[in-house]
Amino acid sequence: MKIVISIVITTLLLGALLLGGFNKVLHATNELDFCVSCHSMEVPYEEYKETVHFKNASGVQAVCADCHVPKDYGPKLWAKLMAAKDVYHEMLGTIDSEEKYNQQRWVMANRVWRKMAATDSRECRSCHDFSTMNLEEQDKMARKKHATAEAEGKTCIDCHRGIAHEEPDEPEEPEEPEDQDEPM
Repeated sequence: MKIVISIVITTLLLGALLLGGFNKVLHATNELDFCVSCHSMEVPYEEYKETVHFKNASGVQAVCADCHVPKDYGPKLWAKLMAAKDVYHEMLGTIDSEEKYNQQRWVMANRVWRKMAATDSRECRSCHDFSTMNLEEQDKMARKKHATAEAEGKTCIDCHRGIAHEEPDEPEEPEEPEDQDEPM
């Protein structure tokens, strides 16, 4: 009986250590320095540094994970799994230069926009939500558009594409069918 108890306790301790280590890695991969450590992320990082999400009067900064990684554990794990495609394409050389990155920009942007639309801009709403907006403090056009968007059930990405990164031009030629091996 003592052996069974020892095995159970050892297993629980080992599991707790592994889970703690895994969570530490998840947290570390949400840091800005980690996100921009790949050569291919230099392009979006330079764009981001010119936006209100990077530098603003309040000093609040939204980093990559704030917009691209859900807070809830299950969706976070899925986002991390999907982001592995970026690492894969970095290693393959598919997006390892500004020129190559820009060739894939339309496909990557549309993938992110579809995800944001499907989740009702979940990550945007962790900071921006109609229910907490003071429309009277917004300028006339923003006040009108936000009130209309809320009434029509629109989501942030319906109007705010290109808010943190340069919005790509739609290609003139028809899009190829989606390939699962394309970069995120």
